[in-house]
Amino acid sequence: MGIYHYFAGDGEKRARFIFDFIAPVYGVLDKQVAKGFSRSIDKLAANIDIKDTEVLDVGTGTGAWGSLFLEKGAKNVTGVDFSPKMIRQAEKNHKNMKFFLADAKNLNIFDDNSFDIVTASYVLHGTKKDMREKILQEMKRVSRKYVVIHDFMGKTHFAVRILEWLERSDFVNFKKSFAGEMHNLFPVTKQIEVGGGSGLYIGQKK
Repeated sequence: MGIYHYFAGDGEKRARFIFDFIAPVYGVLDKQVAKGFSRSIDKLAANIDIKDTEVLDVGTGTGAWGSLFLEKGAKNVTGVDFSPKMIRQAEKNHKNMKFFLADAKNLNIFDDNSFDIVTASYVLHGTKKDMREKILQEMKRVSRKYVVIHDFMGKTHFAVRILEWLERSDFVNFKKSFAGEMHNLFPVTKQIEVGGGSGLYIGQKK
């Protein structure tokens, strides 16, 4: 009760507190998380060319999702996150990646068209529609070609729905409207259901 009262009305502060708090656990589970994402990266690699690309992973956490792009032949991968403790864990786990402390809705540390692929895994469902639009606009700005969102799609397990409710995420509305939100920003879009309640939303700039 006390924590929720303290963070009332400030979702960003609450989210930063939560992710700083769970960073050590995610650091330990990093390899297991990456293994769970393996089917998703395989599907993505079958649909777009990852080899020799420069990739930015937004909301990178401990770097698990971003590291899979290196396994598929990416030239380099940079991760950003707004949680200092997540960044520290990521630097320990993935010494072959670069990491920066940055907010997803303000990526001004990067110039326009800096990366071939800009991606985010299980980040955008946690934000409201207006915030998702700001984040997507920034991701589009720094991307040369693709924006790839790895997130909820299809049927969500009951236990996950409970957790998302406790986190006060917007995952229900996200699943209903996000494909349309991508279509509004990108001339070419594609949705790929991976299974297990997850999927890929791909936006292409041109």
